[in-house]
Amino acid sequence: MPVIRPAIPADEGFLVGLTSRLADFDLPPWRTSQQIADADLGLLREALHRPTAQTAILVAEAPPGTPAGFALISTKTDYFTRERHAHIEALAVKRGCEGQGLGRALLEAAENWAAERGDTQITLNAYWQNSRARALYDRLEWEPETIHYRKGLARPEERS
Repeated sequence: MPVIRPAIPADEGFLVGLTSRLADFDLPPWRTSQQIADADLGLLREALHRPTAQTAILVAEAPPGTPAGFALISTKTDYFTRERHAHIEALAVKRGCEGQGLGRALLEAAENWAAERGDTQITLNAYWQNSRARALYDRLEWEPETIHYRKGLARPEERS
């Protein structure tokens, strides 16, 4: 069973190094792995160096003492009810550590963090193409809610 603990500043190198896993699937053609890493890096560093009660970074160790995965959790407001809830911004496990229950343990720890705060729901977003992640969420009885659609438009200077 993995050990789950809060991240500490000394974890920064591990966290930064693992952000490449956040885009380790067939991305849509309009997204790059660098865009995803840069966005998540900003959130990670903010939560790591300026922690608040509104965010958490949880680290999974397997074996104990060896970081192998993380979850970044933030606080959001539900669009419809305006109620506060927890949101998993990022979840990643080191290559070679998949299938050992780390993702499941991190999700359960995130759920516990949210429940202890009094949140009545926790959310996350997943790329449609990330079938590995979606399969985990399905096994753990997460329910899909919305589908985000996108349509690229020509820049004003490219329009005729």
